[in-house]
Amino acid sequence: MNSFQPTDVHAQLGDRFYAKVDAAQFDNLALRHRNQRALTSIGLGQASDAFLKKHFLDFVPFEESFPQPLALAYHGHQFRHYNPDIGDGRGFLFAQAYDLQGRLLDMGTKGSGQTPFSRSGDGRLTLQGGVREVLAAGMLEHRGVYTSKALVLFETTDRLERHDEPSPTRAGVLTRLSHGHIRIGTFQRLAALGDDEAIEKLVHHCLQYYLTETDPYDDGGSAKALMMFRKVTARMAWLVAEWMAAGFVHGVLNTDNLTITAESFDYGPFRFLERYDPGFTAAYFDHSGLYAYARQPEAVGWALARLAECLIG
Repeated sequence: MNSFQPTDVHAQLGDRFYAKVDAAQFDNLALRHRNQRALTSIGLGQASDAFLKKHFLDFVPFEESFPQPLALAYHGHQFRHYNPDIGDGRGFLFAQAYDLQGRLLDMGTKGSGQTPFSRSGDGRLTLQGGVREVLAAGMLEHRGVYTSKALVLFETTDRLERHDEPSPTRAGVLTRLSHGHIRIGTFQRLAALGDDEAIEKLVHHCLQYYLTETDPYDDGGSAKALMMFRKVTARMAWLVAEWMAAGFVHGVLNTDNLTITAESFDYGPFRFLERYDPGFTAAYFDHSGLYAYARQPEAVGWALARLAECLIG
């Protein structure tokens, strides 16, 4: 595991971007999933199950990464209603590392306990929800769609009460590997706070660590915010095209579920079409069809307009 290269790049942004938190304590029942290919990509292919439990269930920090997990702060439009009362409510950014190609990756959790952003939630994840994310990410990756990876999934001894599935139900803790957790909603929060300095800092951070591809329209004089927006827009357009080709319906395209790296992310009530149905919705609570299959390009375009508003002040 000498090739594993942890880092703490996100901490450079400072405390106004996150809250330092402690993970909940869990009793391990079983390791239900390990993504061998994803683990290998960050130099952990030879990691034992005990090593995975130590770091992805007990959350013992890696040297050179964060000494304490970071619950990320953001706002967002949820079904086009602005909500300033969100953030990482049942997960956190546990660590970052460089893959074998030198690309920065995040290890973020789901179901790892309550945070200052949990509101009335218990901070936990059902095992069914964790398995669904494993399946969704695996299916999309197999179909060539840009997606986060389900890295490790543990089942715990907890039993959870949920109104939308038979309860008590089994619980799990998921760690996902993704190319970034900076959302459109991250920029929306800073804009709502009137923190132009933080927005500028975040733009530079995104260009330096995440959006490193060449901008074909840059003549050397483009404003950094414009350059970032062009890159995010191009990535988002490609992602939505991949979803449409794969027959994938995300279900909840709120601005807090869309990252600037334009990666399929945060799988909730997703579905795959069995046959072409432009009005198909994945979320039972999407009564208006706002995020229906055929309206996904519109939804992402609307979200990009909200990002533009943040960048132009």
